[in-house]
Amino acid sequence: MIEFLTDRQIYEKVVLDRVPRAKKFLWIATADIKDLHVRKGRTMVPFLEVLSDLAGKKVELRLLHAKEPGPRFRQDFDRYPALLAGLERILCPRVHFKAVVIDGTTACIASANLTGAGMGAKGDTTRNFESAILTDEPKLVSAIMEQFDAVWRGQHCKACRRKRYCGDYRDMLGR
Repeated sequence: MIEFLTDRQIYEKVVLDRVPRAKKFLWIATADIKDLHVRKGRTMVPFLEVLSDLAGKKVELRLLHAKEPGPRFRQDFDRYPALLAGLERILCPRVHFKAVVIDGTTACIASANLTGAGMGAKGDTTRNFESAILTDEPKLVSAIMEQFDAVWRGQHCKACRRKRYCGDYRDMLGR
């Protein structure tokens, strides 16, 4: 399956339908990360609650992002202690790709950042115009995973010209 998604479809088919059903792992890459809310049952909750639920089920969670999250995201993060140990994250100022990988079997590559206007529950008149490809094709899923994993492993760090802006790189060097 290869499916082209736009705007609200990304929220409905990826964030609401597939992300909560992750069983083994969930990898998310985004340039920008802000507080976003999603429907859970009959209420709206921070997306972090969905991630916390997955962490409670021992789903491996990885987040790559390019800059520090906004203040509301950080406040919400503190409300979900399961994420302290259950969410691994790397901040890399060069990350600009947006991807979601679920259990190594499904992936979404998109223009949408992990923000309310990108992947959240915003209304049709307040959300960004986004595009995405959702797939379970093994070759595509594997390629998306390899791009994510190359950044995660630090494959590009040694030659990167933005190291001075990267706290995670300095931490890896013990500085």
